Amino acid sequence: MAAQKILSTKEADIQMMLAAEVHLGTKNCNFQMERYVFKRRNDGIYIINLGKTWEKLQMAARVIVGIENPQDIIVQSARPYGQRAVLKFAQYTGAHAIAGRHTPGTFTNQLQTSFSEPRLLILTDPRTDHQPIKESAL
Repeated sequence: MAAQKILSTKEADIQMMLAAEVHLGTKNCNFQMERYVFKRRNDGIYIINLGKTWEKLQMAARVIVGIENPQDIIVQSARPYGQRAVLKFAQYTGAHAIAGRHTPGTFTNQLQTSFSEPRLLILTDPRTDHQPIKESAL
């Protein structure tokens, strides 16, 4: 009960998300994202529901905190727009960052010097980063 009160949405949190323009989407809306859309502006930009965004952020935070050793978390982005975020996240959390192209065999080839077995894999774009998903599933 006390944890719910601590993690409840606060006005300051919403204001920070609005200032960072977290609520602004794109002009394209995937059918899987429709449940997170609040409405569509006149110029075609979709507005994302910040309440649902906050819930998903809480869920992700709980999963991340559940990993005892932060070095067992790998944060990866092959796309340029996510590389800076990956590096900052890793810097603040102690996770291992992979910014740039994924080297095949990183999660499967034990002879490779960069071999690792992550307990948690966080990606910025699952479509672009499909190779790490396939490797970590093995």
